[in-house]
Formats: sequence, C-alpha cells, structure tokens
Amino acid sequence: MSNFISEMMGTLILVLLGDGVVAGVVLKKTKSENGGWIVITLAWGLAVMTGVYIAASSGAHLNPAVTLSLALNSDLPWADVPIYIAAQLVGAFLGAVLVWLHYMKHFEATEDQAAKLGVFATGPAIRHTGSNLVSEIIGTFVLVFGILALGANTFADGLNPLIVGLLVVVIGLSLGGTTGYAINPARDLGPRIAHAILPIPGKGSSDWGYSWIPIVGPIIGGAIAVFIYQLLF
Repeated sequence: MSNFISEMMGTLILVLLGDGVVAGVVLKKTKSENGGWIVITLAWGLAVMTGVYIAASSGAHLNPAVTLSLALNSDLPWADVPIYIAAQLVGAFLGAVLVWLHYMKHFEATEDQAAKLGVFATGPAIRHTGSNLVSEIIGTFVLVFGILALGANTFADGLNPLIVGLLVVVIGLSLGGTTGYAINPARDLGPRIAHAILPIPGKGSSDWGYSWIPIVGPIIGGAIAVFIYQLLF
C-alpha cells in the first residue's frame, strides 16, 4: 500500500504541474497564455523532478514504461508491476481533474477543442501512424536508457531527480515537437480519460483513435532500451 500511495501522489503532482503548464499556455485569458514550447518543456521537466522527489520511497517510477522496463531489467518483481501501474493511472487521472478545477473558467473561455484536449493528452503535429509511433519509441528509449545509466552511477546520488527532470527537458526540446512526447502511458491515458468524463464545455472528441500510440510506443521504447543497455553494459 505504501508503494501505491507513493506512486499515486508522485504521478498526481507530475500531471498537476505538467498538464497545468499546458493549460496556462494554451487556454484563453491566463497570464501565461502563449508562453510557448520552452515554457512547457521546462515546466514538464520540473514537474517530473518534483514527482520523483515525492515518490522516492517507491523508487519514483511514475511511468508504466519505466516500471515495465525495470521489471524486464530484474530491478522490480513482476508481482509489483500491476500495483505500480494502477497507482500511476489513478494519480494521473486525479492530477488531470485538479488541473480542470484550477483552470475551469479558462476552459469556459476557450473555444478551441484541440487546445482543450491538448491540456490533457498528447497529439501529433503531423498525423502519421508509423512516424508518430517511432517518435514515442525513440523518446522513451532515451528516457529509459538514461535512467538505467543513471542508476549505475553513484556520483549522482541525491541529484537523480534533478537529472531525470533535465533529461525530460532535453527530450521535450529535441524530440518532443512531433507528438508532444508522452513518453509515459499513464501521463497520457489517465488525463485522456479525465477529458472524456469531465463536463468541459465544448470539449469535442478525446481522440481515442490516436490514444494507443502514447501507450504502445513508450512500452516498446523502454523494452528496447533495456535490451540495448544489457547488451552493451
């Protein structure tokens, strides 16, 4: 239960701050409207850093792709995987609900349906199934490979959350412009479910046709990262 609560709270804060910055940038009449991609990627990295500090007691996976990768790498018992993933999905959903409550009046003031969905879930800049899937695979490969390498280095002890946050920033800046870099199935699926359920005025479709890509892509990318890491090191 302690690991469930740790992962849930860490992921809740991650999504609250991460989706929160997107809401501030894309919704109408906020003080941060049109803040731009740099603002979003920097805040997402800081959101990950904060979530990792909060969930330190459970190992701070905050991401089903990371949890599955660590299990593949024999760093986590497979019996614990469902508990971690359930906690991450619940935390992501609750974090998204809090974003909606915080920005409720700004959702009302925004007519753009794509912007409203973009607060909660990722979407491609150019819709192409193969390319979008490859983008999520590559981005998550870099994330998981970096986490595995970081775990093997003792010089960074105590700074790991900051370094992982900076890793997410650089992934966003360098690779995130194609799909919005979900690189985390829970971060996309939990908020997408919230978008579908919440009474957001004029919200439009939750784009379930695309939703499998930010789930499958990160899982494949993480698994490849484990295979390559074990092969090399």
